[in-house]
Amino acid sequence: MEFNIKSGSPEKQRVACVIVGVYESRKLTLAADLLDRISNGFVSDVIRRGDMEGKLGSTLVLHSVPHALCDRVMLVGLGKEREFRAKEYREAIRASIRALAQTSANEAVSYLTELPVKKHEVEWMVEQATVVTLDALYRFDRFKSKVDDPLRGPRKLTLAVPRRSDLADGEKGLARGLAIGAGMALAKDLGNLPGNVCTPSYLAEEARNMAQSLGAEAEILDRAAIEALGMGSFLSVAKGSVQDPHLIVLKHWGAKDRNDAPVALVGKGITFDSGGISLKPGEGMDEMKFDMCGAATVLGAFKAAVEMKLPINLVAVVPTCENMPSGGAVKPGDIVTSMSGQTIEVLNTDAEGRLILCDALTYTERFNPSCVVDVATLTGACVVALGHIATGLYSNQDALARELAAAGEEVGDRAWHMPLWEEYQEMIKSPFADMANIGGRPGGSVTAACFLSRFAKSYDWAHLDIAGTAWKSGKEKGATGRPVPLLVQFLQDRADIALGNVVRRGRPRREVAEPVEDDAD
Repeated sequence: MEFNIKSGSPEKQRVACVIVGVYESRKLTLAADLLDRISNGFVSDVIRRGDMEGKLGSTLVLHSVPHALCDRVMLVGLGKEREFRAKEYREAIRASIRALAQTSANEAVSYLTELPVKKHEVEWMVEQATVVTLDALYRFDRFKSKVDDPLRGPRKLTLAVPRRSDLADGEKGLARGLAIGAGMALAKDLGNLPGNVCTPSYLAEEARNMAQSLGAEAEILDRAAIEALGMGSFLSVAKGSVQDPHLIVLKHWGAKDRNDAPVALVGKGITFDSGGISLKPGEGMDEMKFDMCGAATVLGAFKAAVEMKLPINLVAVVPTCENMPSGGAVKPGDIVTSMSGQTIEVLNTDAEGRLILCDALTYTERFNPSCVVDVATLTGACVVALGHIATGLYSNQDALARELAAAGEEVGDRAWHMPLWEEYQEMIKSPFADMANIGGRPGGSVTAACFLSRFAKSYDWAHLDIAGTAWKSGKEKGATGRPVPLLVQFLQDRADIALGNVVRRGRPRREVAEPVEDDAD
């Protein structure tokens, strides 16, 4: 799909469709009003008759509007007439794209990107419209011999900006939006692949190919190299599978000084999780192909950051394997030794994500990172706590948690800061080892984060539990691409800080404060 940025009047557009907005009060946006004037009140007459009430997300396609040069005019409901908010803006954009895809229009100009949105500017408007459009048009039909309900979508979409002086900002927003959209698409593609295709070796090869295409560095560690590092916890999870484990390491040196401390992203890459000996129930087990969405997210965010040429050093570390039951699989009650030397009593083999992440977190120390963010579909307990709306956010530094939460708010990919208090550490004590890998049902997401925190004491660290946000079940079953937008915005903010910028794109005029020491405990 081709995107363009343009400044021009809607009544002069010779395209298949022009998209404009209408409020519940029947008030027309400026672009809609210009079309109404040239058509001698045709648009307002349609609204007056009640065919379009302006409810947020509603749409109506008008054909042959008098004196308009376009074939169609799409009216999009904007809700109540007041200062437009980010969430409402995204909803209006998504509704317009879905409606457009049901028409045969192959080219459209959207004037929704000219709407005034509270606390946001042109770059943000265009970026978000691009991301939402790509997300709305995404389909995964690679394994279908016949597509049942094809979503057509336009070949070309032009996003309008209010003034010619806004064109440069619009182009910047478009470039960012395309990069984020590509990162989300990669994360969704990897997540949606079945476990018999997306094996640890497949994931490692995809990461290598991506890095090569981006000009980044890639190192893939095999079983022998992982054993040599002493990653006994990681290897214990891989024991039950015929698939070999891999440790994927990607590096992007975008800062002026290669010696600048990198930001590190760590992603859980369990390409299929049967639960191991602690076997999961059969119902819904097919969705455990999504247990590598943390890895997919990290790879997607890495891709977007490199395509955006962010001036920061960035490292991605992905431990990947399967968790399967077999005669050689790790058993409840077994004790394993992590790369850090700490011992772990495995009380439940279905709490395997933390067992591979802990060794990856220890490995990441060698890069002397400025901060580390791990991403994992870690606990069902997080879904119980936060549902499918917000990602669970834990950190050993409150300042880092605030950065991540603010980044999520900026792009509508929200995370909620959860407690990581010392009292919870008591719940993972073991009489036989340094710790147990579970702490019981109460506070399960918290105790999982507490477990990981024991391997992240040498740097600022945050953990994103995406068990409730990484994929959807039911009719819309599939990977969501979250939290790629959150991570990319976080990396963009870090880049701004590195450049000394204090005025953020798309945000109200405010400073982005550099992180300060602030213990979470």
